[in-house]
Amino acid sequence: MIAIDLGSNTIRFIEYDGLRWGKSYEKIVRTAEQLQATNIIGENALVRILNAIDEAKQCLDFTNQDIVAVTTAALRMANNRVDIIAKIHQHSGILFTIIDGAREAQLTRLAVQNRLKQLHINFTNFVLADIGGGSTELISCDDAKVTSISLPIGIVTMSEKAANSTQLELLLASFEEKVRLFYSSLGEKEYETRLILTSGTPTTIAAYRMGMDYSNYNPDKINGSILTLSDCVQTYMELMTMDESMRAKYVGVGREQLIATGILMVESLLKSSDVQEAIIIDDGLREGVALDYWETIH
Repeated sequence: MIAIDLGSNTIRFIEYDGLRWGKSYEKIVRTAEQLQATNIIGENALVRILNAIDEAKQCLDFTNQDIVAVTTAALRMANNRVDIIAKIHQHSGILFTIIDGAREAQLTRLAVQNRLKQLHINFTNFVLADIGGGSTELISCDDAKVTSISLPIGIVTMSEKAANSTQLELLLASFEEKVRLFYSSLGEKEYETRLILTSGTPTTIAAYRMGMDYSNYNPDKINGSILTLSDCVQTYMELMTMDESMRAKYVGVGREQLIATGILMVESLLKSSDVQEAIIIDDGLREGVALDYWETIH
């Protein structure tokens, strides 16, 4: 089967046969571009999505495969979501399902816990954070109890809301407060350094600290790596001194301007979680969709 995750910034594909992961493909499509101002997915974003699907079909074998495709915050917010999904289906034959924040959190947790098990990381409690383009999912896993919230703010939506540095500071402060409230709702349990981050920004920071760029990104090296608050600060300083073309080499075309907001959101998350470091996992919603599919049919 092929699992597809159309996010607010990136579309991701992966093959899975129930035992092994196959080929994967992803591309930055900026689904949520101008969504804050217009409340619609624009024509340019739609074209980028359709082109990315066409490119994925050149890399992955879509014949005789079950396709499970989900989409998240951008389509949840867009007034023209029904029309966009219909146009994608008409062009590609792929029918996307819009999932809510709770389902997104559930599938992301499934993928991350599967990867942690493979890495022999056996936490009984941790908090998982997934900073996406249009939303941020916070998931507390405490033995068998799972608590999650979806905050309607991500790196794309925050970037577009912040017209200047003062507005960005206010948005980041609001984000930090919401994260602290989430932790407060969990009670007195100590999570120590058991914060796990997934999604494009923390994996990009970790890859940059390891000397990788966008073209030679290796998820096997990322999974289980440690990202510290000082790593974020140093990476922000270094990337912001580069011109956009050099920055794109490390963070990917389409993330040159967004990466600054993304790193600041990761910093805010670490600060408001009262930890100095987090474990980075590359697996996310895409992998969770695939795992859930095989659990459902078997």
